[in-house]
Amino acid sequence: MRIFLLQRYTAVALLVFLTIHMVVVHYPPGEIHFSNIADRLENPLWKAIDIAFLFAVLIHALTGAYMVLTDVERFDRFKRALAGIAVIAGVLLFIYGTQTILAF
Repeated sequence: MRIFLLQRYTAVALLVFLTIHMVVVHYPPGEIHFSNIADRLENPLWKAIDIAFLFAVLIHALTGAYMVLTDVERFDRFKRALAGIAVIAGVLLFIYGTQTILAF
């Protein structure tokens, strides 16, 4: 039940973050250049927004994959191992993504 709620909370967060992302990154006035993105990422607020977006995406995706895999009865006895793999993958991907964002 907690995973179900976590999935719903991150879905709402993703709606907010995706709207911000689409408006700011994909539909800005003028042309999109790397220098514009680099200037935006110099601001700590945008770094925090991007890191929160990354966190929401990872939680949503990994909990969704976990729920789909554990719905299959063949994987029922591997629930704990699948959860561990999801947590490890999430932490590693979050560290990698955060380092990439903070590099700017």
